[in-house]
Amino acid sequence: MKTNRTLQIVIIANLTAISTLLYVTLKFPWPFATFLDIQFSNLPAIIGGFALGPVSGVVIVALRTILKLVIVGTSTAYVGEGADVIISTATVLVSSIVYLRLRTRKGAVIASLFGMVTWVFIAVLANYFFLVDFYINFYFGGDPAPLLGFMSRIPNITTDNFMRLYIIYAAIPMNIVLSGLVYGITFLVYKRISHLIDDINEKFFPKELKSPTVNIDENLS
Repeated sequence: MKTNRTLQIVIIANLTAISTLLYVTLKFPWPFATFLDIQFSNLPAIIGGFALGPVSGVVIVALRTILKLVIVGTSTAYVGEGADVIISTATVLVSSIVYLRLRTRKGAVIASLFGMVTWVFIAVLANYFFLVDFYINFYFGGDPAPLLGFMSRIPNITTDNFMRLYIIYAAIPMNIVLSGLVYGITFLVYKRISHLIDDINEKFFPKELKSPTVNIDENLS
């Protein structure tokens, strides 16, 4: 007999597919650093983390990264993908663990705030300590001057101050905007998705022991 685990696998597979599609298609450049993309691939992973728990959310991050590499490969010697996995994993883990303990509307807000802070913090550290240096060395042979062409809208930027201004004008605000959009959308759609999961579970697995995906959001109604 099919068990609730089957439903969980189906949900993970579908969220992974959506996450991968978002990862490779829907992207918008940040105006102050056009090599940075606003993209929403973490949205399905966060929803999966909220609905199925932290491990499932991390699995979605890992699978979508593997699928992305298979479909379009890498242009960053896997460093960009590695940084994305670190940022996404930390974000999904923190927010879903908080929500696992506080399954209410207030808990969802708190989990989202914790997730946003984690997202921005890890992204800034990654950019400051290795991402920017990697791109300068990988693409421009160690000369930061060409990179400034992608940050021409940042006022008074030079090869001496570009890292500080990049963090202020690009890394911090872009990740605040992106994480805010992702968690805002999650907050708006998650209740409907959780109810849909509950309905499917009741229809196809009525005799199975309910997992955390079932009846988890009565307090969000």
